[in-house]
Amino acid sequence: MAGGGAAASALSSPWRALLQRALDANAHLKHSTFFQLATVSGGGRPANRTVVFRGFLEHCDKIQINTDARSNKISEIKEWPLGEICWYFTDSWEQFRISGIIDVIDGSSLDPAKLQLREKAWFASSVKSRSQYLGPCPGLPVANDDHIKDVHVDASAGPVDAYCLLTLDPEKVRLG
Repeated sequence: MAGGGAAASALSSPWRALLQRALDANAHLKHSTFFQLATVSGGGRPANRTVVFRGFLEHCDKIQINTDARSNKISEIKEWPLGEICWYFTDSWEQFRISGIIDVIDGSSLDPAKLQLREKAWFASSVKSRSQYLGPCPGLPVANDDHIKDVHVDASAGPVDAYCLLTLDPEKVRLG
């Protein structure tokens, strides 16, 4: 789930080992991989939403989040790239607040290494998860699930335009 386990923890920040332990202890709860991501909206107001933890980038503590490039959070982050995660584990009563700089990696990136990270994250997701990026724009009302029946993802094809990888580079971590 968080990639690398104990070996990766030995090379990273002390808080990461605590977070990994909380993830492992709460792994039986599906919602343990969900956390809230707060950003700053265009009007300077806070914007908060629930996202899914997609692991750490290899050899560092950057947190990966998959998202839709058509969502409001992308323009918010591009304008003001600061964000904070609030992660609460219900069984162990542990809270992690992690703030830092968010990097948006979409198909327009000119950095080949970042595009490779995006592609790797795309293929690490299930085909069902990838299909959401072919549906309607996020935030629009959907009458029913009929659109899902018509969505077909080629399992071997690379990321679609709507797929975006976010990485949060932790600068400050608060526990409890």
